[in-house]
Amino acid sequence: MGIIGWIVLGLIAGLIAKAIMPGKDPGGLIITIILGIVGALLGGFLASAIFGVSPNDGFFDLSTWISAIVGALIVLGIYRAVAGRRHSRV
Repeated sequence: MGIIGWIVLGLIAGLIAKAIMPGKDPGGLIITIILGIVGALLGGFLASAIFGVSPNDGFFDLSTWISAIVGALIVLGIYRAVAGRRHSRV
């Protein structure tokens, strides 16, 4: 799966991560989608490094989707913790 596939997957994974972790995001929907793209790339890298799973299996492979969604959840959680803390001090 190429970089365009990971970007499309990241867009969808960002929306799914937002649905799983509801609440107010400091950056809105666009930032959530961008974080989804970053999370999908991170999830693919982590799946490859930890489990030895090839992230290039295919767009419709279940392991690809799970790794992208988990990566998006991780990045979204970190972003909420950092941006929420910075946002509350102002």
